[in-house]
Amino acid sequence: MSFREFNIKNNNCMKKILFITVICLMVAGYSTAQESMFNQNDNVVSLGVGFGGTYYRYGGLSGYNALPTFTVGYERCIIGELFNEQSAIGIGGLGGFHYTSHSYWTSTNILVGVRAAFHYAFIDNLDTYAGAITGYNIHSWKSKDSSYTYSGSSGFTYGVFAGARYYFAGPLAAFAEFGYGYTFLHVGISLKF
Repeated sequence: MSFREFNIKNNNCMKKILFITVICLMVAGYSTAQESMFNQNDNVVSLGVGFGGTYYRYGGLSGYNALPTFTVGYERCIIGELFNEQSAIGIGGLGGFHYTSHSYWTSTNILVGVRAAFHYAFIDNLDTYAGAITGYNIHSWKSKDSSYTYSGSSGFTYGVFAGARYYFAGPLAAFAEFGYGYTFLHVGISLKF
């Protein structure tokens, strides 16, 4: 199996997992309605670490080392009580950094993007959501034995995600997201204000 076939097969699998997760969350919402943890004019700042994704092309192969993807995000609730007290819509931005090295070269990816999410409360202290992201990926590649730098593969990118924030100490939450795009698994901490 070629690397391209392996990558396409993994992307299709992740899309199916994301779809099933969103459906399960929506079905669970009809049975247990709670007060929303994300309300009109709420702001959330997040710091996270991502694993897997479209920028891990070389992970696991001999001679390659890849750091996790580091992210910082911001989201604001622009529509509270969309359908009922449990639903809301948020928009915001995400910045990410990913670094890969080989014995002969280094590669960096910097993402600057916007994202939107639909939020729905299923249980107390849990903010569940699903959404999409689009942005611009700035890619650069540099040879270690010379000053040659290449940045030709920069361009627009997109992704989808489903996640949850669990508020364990007032405005402080831990979050986890699954998706297709910049990372497959994204975890971290959030602060609501």
